[in-house]
Amino acid sequence: MSSLVLTEHKVPHVSTIPANLDEAVQLPVREYDGTNGNNPRKPVLMLHGRSVPALPGFDLPPVPGGSPTRYSWAQELAGAGFDVFIMDLQGSGRSPRPRMDDACNANPAQQELLLVPNPLPASCPPPYPHQLGNSESEEAELRAVVKYIRALPGRDKPVRFVGWSAGALVMGPYTLKHPEDVESLFLLAPVFPPKGRWSEKPDDPFGRPPGAQTLPVSAPPSMFGFPMHVAGKTGVKASLSSTPALWEPGIEDHVWDACMQNDPVGSKWGPEEAPGDYEGVLRYRNTYWWGWNNQTAPYKNPAGTYVLGDRVPVAIVYGELDRTANSPATFPDILRFSVPDLYKAVGGPRKLMFCLEGAGHSLVWETTAKIVHQISRQWFRNGKVYGLETGSFFRDLGGELSPLP
Repeated sequence: MSSLVLTEHKVPHVSTIPANLDEAVQLPVREYDGTNGNNPRKPVLMLHGRSVPALPGFDLPPVPGGSPTRYSWAQELAGAGFDVFIMDLQGSGRSPRPRMDDACNANPAQQELLLVPNPLPASCPPPYPHQLGNSESEEAELRAVVKYIRALPGRDKPVRFVGWSAGALVMGPYTLKHPEDVESLFLLAPVFPPKGRWSEKPDDPFGRPPGAQTLPVSAPPSMFGFPMHVAGKTGVKASLSSTPALWEPGIEDHVWDACMQNDPVGSKWGPEEAPGDYEGVLRYRNTYWWGWNNQTAPYKNPAGTYVLGDRVPVAIVYGELDRTANSPATFPDILRFSVPDLYKAVGGPRKLMFCLEGAGHSLVWETTAKIVHQISRQWFRNGKVYGLETGSFFRDLGGELSPLP
């Protein structure tokens, strides 16, 4: 791994988020260039999900005494000869966080639990009573980064996409609209609502058809009436360690510390553990997404070719015990997520899916992380995994595969 070249980019972008509309911002993008000698560049772009910033998710610093790259998926891919880029959308990680430095703009249901007495003396209504971004603004940020990458020397070629969790809500629709930018799509624990929302824009090719379910923007206020969520250390650690058999001791604290290092403001909020020493909170954007459901995923281009699974091959990996990307059947349709339903909705034959035994939603930090690295390397190199080009499979801890029903 010593041959990797690390570069920190600042991608210029004119914001389309209503909270800082038309402002010139910079989107931080970390690059590990694993190309050796005169080999062709093979760009990969990694996008985070809803709450965890990109660097703790894809480039976690080494655990003391552990392997330097065991939990750095980005460095593992770069070590395999790929040119890997890691990005944060606005409202996450090192990117701008408009309206998020005002603690009153946090979800009111979370204020009293996490922000009283620090930094709020009492709960207060959000002065900006709207969500931060939406599918359109996040697609624009992703497009800015893709264009930036393709303008770099030797990178003017389609990019391999990696999306974790809610990253699928951005990369999936982007791929449907801009398949010329995407070499292949790798989705880890992807969030996919089969009956999800539609766009209300009349010129959107994935706009809402008559009678389709939707929710109006910024209503009900309990869901879209604020720009920021906050989460505490105890709750985050509990959700991360839902599969304790696959976790190293202390990894939850290591992940939390990495998240706090990406947020100098949020790390000073929350309970005071000692004078001047705060537990911190995880701040993340509240976004209104649309256009990713079982009617849009099988979209065909004007030539009649499926975009997903034909024009762009798709690989999916998820955990057997993941209850974030696979909601209980009792959830309302518009809020229910299902990874197998995404696999079914991909229209073309060039699709693979693996369910990993015992794994949860946070596979990037489980001992199964190495399996994820292995599968993604094979997929990006060959368009195959374990010699397979298509199908859905259960992979047990010993590596044995069996077809999923």
